[in-house]
Amino acid sequence: MSLTVNLVFEGDFNCQSFLSFARHRAGRLDIGIDVEACSESRVAVCVIGQEALVDMFEMACSLGPTDCIVRDVRRLS
Repeated sequence: MSLTVNLVFEGDFNCQSFLSFARHRAGRLDIGIDVEACSESRVAVCVIGQEALVDMFEMACSLGPTDCIVRDVRRLS
């Protein structure tokens, strides 16, 4: 069963680095990803996939690439 979740990451971001990281993780987990917004302080994505895999994606991205700091993650579903 697929789940659609909007995730909003807040912190300090290099958009290119974070989005590359997020897309790579989504591909590894075989979930869909749609980037809704990206700035130096906020990244919003919509992900679609099995609940456990979406949870894994959220955790991986909350740790993020080394040049980005995630201070908060909000799940809007």
